Amino acid sequence: MSPLITAAELRDASAVVVLDATWNLMGPPGREAYDAGHVPGAHFVDLDTELAGPPGEGGRHPLPDASVVTELLRRTGIDAGSEVVVYDAANSMAAARARFVLRYYGVENVRVLDGGFAAWKAAGGEASTTAPADVESAFEAVPGSLRVLDAEGAAEIASQGVLLDARAPERFAGEVEPMDKVAGHIPGAVNAPTTGNVSADGRFLPAEELRERFAALGADGSQPVGAYCGSGVTAAHEALALEVAGVEVPVYVGSWSEWITDPNRPVATGRD
Repeated sequence: MSPLITAAELRDASAVVVLDATWNLMGPPGREAYDAGHVPGAHFVDLDTELAGPPGEGGRHPLPDASVVTELLRRTGIDAGSEVVVYDAANSMAAARARFVLRYYGVENVRVLDGGFAAWKAAGGEASTTAPADVESAFEAVPGSLRVLDAEGAAEIASQGVLLDARAPERFAGEVEPMDKVAGHIPGAVNAPTTGNVSADGRFLPAEELRERFAALGADGSQPVGAYCGSGVTAAHEALALEVAGVEVPVYVGSWSEWITDPNRPVATGRD
């Protein structure tokens, strides 16, 4: 099954749990956009408090505690057999993080609405301003269903395979750094801005185009591949794009914001 679902497919689906993960790194809060209009029946999920733990030594968006995810699953009625669709405003950056977290904690059937809420509206989908009531399930989140990378694992892939850095070129190069205290990238990493995974309307490029894009960077599955970014959000989008292309990769969840917490870890700059 594709990790993506179209707006038309979602409209025709039944018994699907829909989650709105709309989030903006620089604001305004995603809840405001959700309240202004969302897919009917969609539950809002907050990336900062439900899809990430408190910032600290583990980076700006470490994985949330299992108890937090358990509460999320139970209030939205997700159980072991649920079909889940997650979306955000358009480009699926936050939705990819939501899918990653849910799958890491044991929810198997999770797809991303390709093109997000913008695609839903473009396809004639209705918008609701009513939040659904909480429902109940007995699902318990158990970590470990997906392989993830720590700093050492990321460094190993950077030296022996292809570690993709999903940030913008200027952040990769260390020319600017709006979020973290240190600029640059993990030595040996290859820049693959996640914005290149989608078209102007926020939909993912066709699988063949994504395969060609990643193959040109050496990420064709013939050697170890991993993904990271600033704090583990857009890295999940990179991993999703790679999955669409047919390559399964682990994510370094702590990403750059965790890497730099240890001053002994090396830092590279420049676009090469």
